[in-house]
Amino acid sequence: MRAVPRDGRTQTRQRDGRGADVPLELQIAKQLPDFSLDVALRADDDAPLGVLGPSGAGKSMLLRCIAGLENPDRGRIHLQDRVLFDSERKIHLPARARRIGLLFQHFALFPHRTVAENLAFGIRHLRVEERQKRIAQLARRTHTAGLEQRYPRELSGGEQQRVALARALAVEPEALMLDEPLSALDTHLRSQIEAQLQETFREYKRPALVVTHSMEEAYRLCPRLLVLSRGRVAAFGSTEEIFRRPPTAEVARLTGCKNISRARAVSGAVVEATDWGCQLRVAETIAGPPAYVAIRAHHLDFVESSMPGASIENVFPCWLVRSSETPFRITLFLTLREPGKQDGAAEFDLQAEVFKEKWERFRDQPQPWHVRLSPASVFLMRE
Repeated sequence: MRAVPRDGRTQTRQRDGRGADVPLELQIAKQLPDFSLDVALRADDDAPLGVLGPSGAGKSMLLRCIAGLENPDRGRIHLQDRVLFDSERKIHLPARARRIGLLFQHFALFPHRTVAENLAFGIRHLRVEERQKRIAQLARRTHTAGLEQRYPRELSGGEQQRVALARALAVEPEALMLDEPLSALDTHLRSQIEAQLQETFREYKRPALVVTHSMEEAYRLCPRLLVLSRGRVAAFGSTEEIFRRPPTAEVARLTGCKNISRARAVSGAVVEATDWGCQLRVAETIAGPPAYVAIRAHHLDFVESSMPGASIENVFPCWLVRSSETPFRITLFLTLREPGKQDGAAEFDLQAEVFKEKWERFRDQPQPWHVRLSPASVFLMRE
């Protein structure tokens, strides 16, 4: 999946001898109450594209525009060899003609219809035999066999989500849109449905977009990522690369980075983290002067001492301000300034996440401890 030029020009592909194969491609704009949704992208059919962003960023509206449930103010949407929407040419296919499977956050099953009737709703035009065959195939594929005569109220949350996924696939869609598919489920069911989605994506070789506000879901499900912020594309590309080296401080925060400081170049690969009051050596630089320096909480390490004379870079004394405990990890809130000498600085400078086993090894050692910000884990960002 990759971005397209703003002029919307595309290139026809040849693949596997099947002839022209144009995936989902769009460039749309729509004025919303607080901002304008303005997105251009091209989604290939090799892997699902994650759409990550905070609540109210325009993620769901993007899917609704593609599916035909909302009208963009201007732009165009192409799917395979069909034009779904083109404001200049006055083309607007209704949702029922777009052949897009849409999976809603809260399932949206028809409560008065059985599972079989829900699955059959979008394929009523098929002959009875073909319709029944497809329903049976979908039931096996989504692990809902045996539920066909039940009503939604008789199903668990996970079963309802599987049925909703089967219904979205029933029309043999040319694109699949999933809007927060896991957010309405508890932790146990979320894991089950996530495995179901991974299995579905391995078999479904057409464009798929997965909207989520969970960075973990985006990372696990989607090799490619679109980060939205107030309707604009903040980042687009490899999920791994965006998490490893976010282009801006905003994208870093949206992907869960807790440690971000304003930065000033000192010399070569050395920068000053002005909010932390220290200088850091970095392994990778960026074009132009850096605006921010950051490191993820799980990349902070602790060493037994500052080890004078040893060539360990970016090691600083630190003091514990407070901690927060989860079943398996401890979040440590640290200051690099000796208590009583902070001169109005922030309560803490850095957050470190460590497994409890490691925490037990140094928690009772006298402070200051010594924290290391590895040059390979520190990254720079522009404005």
